[in-house]
Amino acid sequence: MSKFISWIDRRLPVSNFVRNHLSQYYAPKNFNFFYFFGALAIFVFILQIVTGIFLTINYKPDADQAFASVEYIMRDVEWGWLIRYMHSTGASFFFIIIYLHMFRAMLYGSYKNPRELLWIFGMLIFVLLMAEAFMGYLLPWGQMSYWGAQVIISLFGAIPFIGESLALWIRGDYVISDATLNRFFAFHVIALPLLLFALIYLHLAALHTTGSNNPDGIEIKDNKDDSGKPLDGIPFHPYYTVKDIFGLSVFLVIFTFVVFFLPEFGGYFLEKDNFVPADPLKTPEHIVPVWYFTPFYAILRAIPDKFGGVLAMGLAIFVLFLLPWIDRCKVKSFRYRSSTYKLLLASFVISFIGLGVIGMNPATPVLTWVGRFFTLVYFGFFVALYFLSPSEQTSKVPKRVVMHE
Repeated sequence: MSKFISWIDRRLPVSNFVRNHLSQYYAPKNFNFFYFFGALAIFVFILQIVTGIFLTINYKPDADQAFASVEYIMRDVEWGWLIRYMHSTGASFFFIIIYLHMFRAMLYGSYKNPRELLWIFGMLIFVLLMAEAFMGYLLPWGQMSYWGAQVIISLFGAIPFIGESLALWIRGDYVISDATLNRFFAFHVIALPLLLFALIYLHLAALHTTGSNNPDGIEIKDNKDDSGKPLDGIPFHPYYTVKDIFGLSVFLVIFTFVVFFLPEFGGYFLEKDNFVPADPLKTPEHIVPVWYFTPFYAILRAIPDKFGGVLAMGLAIFVLFLLPWIDRCKVKSFRYRSSTYKLLLASFVISFIGLGVIGMNPATPVLTWVGRFFTLVYFGFFVALYFLSPSEQTSKVPKRVVMHE
C-alpha cells in the first residue's frame, strides 16, 4: 500500500494535499455549533448534484412533456419519488444552511480584514444559488413554477432602457414558453453548477489562505510556538473532521425525517399549485415565490413604484457585498462589541425574518406598511453601522482564544 501511495504521489500530490488542507491545516480550537454549516453546505451541494443527475435521466425539458415526466419520475421510476423529494428538500435546506452560515459570519466578523475576498466569493455563491434555485423552480412546469417565473422575469422589464430586451432575452420568447424552459434547463444543469464549482473552490482557497476565523475574532496565526504552529490551533483532521461527521449525522436525521414525513412542509417546500400542470390561461389565486426568496420579495412589494421596488430588492443584496467596508469597527466578534451593535444586529435579524413572513402572505394594506417598516429597519442597519461602528465602545479583546463552555 505504501508503495502504491508513493507511486501516486510521484504523479499526483495527494499526500501533500491532505497535509496542507487537513492534517497540517490548523484551525482555531474554539469552534462552536455555528461552524458546522460550512461543511454541511458542501455536503448538500454534492447531494443536489447527485440527485439532479438522476432526475435529468428521466426528465424531459419540453413544455408539453415536462410536467408528465416529473409525474413519471414520482410514480413509475423506481425510487424516483425519493430522489425528487431529496432534491426539492435539499434546495430548501441548502438555503437554511447558507443563511445560518452568513449569520455566523456577521456574528463573529468573518467578513473583516483579511477575509474581505472570502466574503465576496461567498456572496457571489449566494447570488448564483438564488439564480440556480429560480431556474430549477421552473422545471417542474407546474402552475406556481410557470406564474412565478412570469412575475419574476417581468420585473426585469422595469429596468430603464434595457429592461424589455433583457426580459425577452431571459425568456427567449415574448411569453414563458418552451424556449424559456430549455434555456433554464441548460443553465440549471450545466452552466450555473460549473460556475458554482469554480466559486466554491475559490472560496475554500481564500479560506485556507487567510485561515479560519473563530468566535473570539482573534487571529491564531499571530501566536505561534517555536515550530511555527499556532498555539490556539489544532489540526483540522482528525479533530474537526470527526466533529463535522457528528454534525452531519444530526443533520441527516432531521433531513431524512422531512424527506419521508414532511416533503412538502405544509406547502413551503413544495406548493400545492405546483402539482397542477402549468396553464397560461388560469392564474393562481396567490403568486408568491419559494420561502427563501420572500424577504427580498417583500422589499420589492414594499415600494409602490415597480422600478423602485426592483432597485430596492437589488440593493438589499448588493449592500451585503459592501459589509466589510460598511462595518468599520476594529473588533470582529460580537462578544466584545457594544450593546448598540448587538441591538442593531438583533433588529436586522428580526427585520429579515419579518420580511420573509410578510413575503409568504398575500399583500394587504396592513402587511404592506409593516413590510415598509421592516425594509427601513433592514437598510437602517447598514446606515447605522457605517456611522456608529468607528466610535463603538468595545470590550477588551483577549490575546488568546477563550474556551467557552
